[in-house]
Amino acid sequence: MTLPSWRDTSLGSMIRAALWLESKVGEGNVFTKNQLREAFPDVSQIDRRLRDLRAYDWQIDTRREDPSLRLEEQRYAKKGIEVWGPERAKAKPKASLTAAQRAKVMSDDNFLCRSCGVAAGDYYEDGVSTAQLDVARKEVKLVDGTTEVQLVTECNRCRIGGRGKVVDLGVVIRDVTALEPLERKIFVGWLKRDRRSFSALEKLWATFRALPEEARAEIKRDVLGSGEQPPGIGGRSTSTLW
Repeated sequence: MTLPSWRDTSLGSMIRAALWLESKVGEGNVFTKNQLREAFPDVSQIDRRLRDLRAYDWQIDTRREDPSLRLEEQRYAKKGIEVWGPERAKAKPKASLTAAQRAKVMSDDNFLCRSCGVAAGDYYEDGVSTAQLDVARKEVKLVDGTTEVQLVTECNRCRIGGRGKVVDLGVVIRDVTALEPLERKIFVGWLKRDRRSFSALEKLWATFRALPEEARAEIKRDVLGSGEQPPGIGGRSTSTLW
């Protein structure tokens, strides 16, 4: 099917921006703010019109969602509803969050990432980059079987890793119920404190898992090649980490 021309000014700026992404950029590819503005010199707020597409399920990543991007770059990650066709009339666009709504969600979450507990501006455990917090939309399947979108504070890393996942509350409750008494007691303690502390060993493991394959292989060669046995082997005991 032939797409309408993105140069057709009668279509509206948001539709033209969508057609430009499809015709000139291509799904999965990177473009710059300058390229966008050069393509639409007649539109003063083309950046905003491009952002409007997110309300129709278009995924356009910035450095906030994809740290590999430079400051001036964006990635056309996924096409949403074809806003130039009849589907747009049937679709209910997602309402944008107001500054007050965003502030309330972050305040309710103590201005911490609910997934990893990091605060805005804090360095991650690898010491390489700092965390940025934002409000993410999460699909949650309720116990009655219905699904709703709820808001939660997450850092840039956790938001990327959790994109597209649906949490089933029924499964979570079932798994908690199935815990052994000691495990359940520990979990209840976490619930009461609304936080969990990670041991140095767990933090080290998380850092290792986040490394590129070549770096992980180097560590394995150095540690496993030494001939040392891990703790707990050969009669040495290990302690449980909580």
